[in-house]
Amino acid sequence: MVFAAGLGARMRPITEKTPKPLVSVAGRTLLDRALDEFENAGVELAIVNVHHLADQIESHLATRARPRIVISDERALLLDQGGGIKKALPLIGDDPFFVCNTDAFWIDAARSNVRALAEAFDPDLMDAALLLAPTSGSVGVDWGGDFDLDAEGRIIRRDGQKPFVYTGVGVMKPQLFAGVADDVFKLAPFFFEAASKGRLYGVVSSGLWLHVGTVAAIADAERAIAARR
Repeated sequence: MVFAAGLGARMRPITEKTPKPLVSVAGRTLLDRALDEFENAGVELAIVNVHHLADQIESHLATRARPRIVISDERALLLDQGGGIKKALPLIGDDPFFVCNTDAFWIDAARSNVRALAEAFDPDLMDAALLLAPTSGSVGVDWGGDFDLDAEGRIIRRDGQKPFVYTGVGVMKPQLFAGVADDVFKLAPFFFEAASKGRLYGVVSSGLWLHVGTVAAIADAERAIAARR
């Protein structure tokens, strides 16, 4: 499930005419960078939700051969990430699935981070697992981190500076959304609930993670990429 429906408010004025997933960083759109990772990991189907400037995203996706794309149309109402998943559940099915934001990516990974996350996910122990990156050294991180990990790899929440940020990529069980009555709701509370039960785990990513959430962050990411070449 690839989240491409947002308004991109922090990246205005660019996103007034171009949806954030189609913003290019070093010659490749954010959306393609995300889909490339899943294609390279062997993922065959990507469900992409659309709302803001949806026609542009659909037209762009029509140029890709892999993975196979199915659109979840939210033109009528923006559902937030949790609501977007609920709407797409008939397409997702009963097996664990990936989620992916389109405002970040990584470079120079020693191996596929997507594969590493899939291999680490144990449905008997976990309701969800998140791909994390070090808060220090990642590009575009303008906050104090998101999570810490215990010795067994469980994600824990605490106050103050936190050593890891959520990369926007995770894997989770669709059963987490069973019985949810609302249509518009956030995803993060489901992660927090899983963490409170000791069933949210983290996998630290390989390579350099780049968060591209603002106009200024585009140039920061491009400088970081150029420095690695």
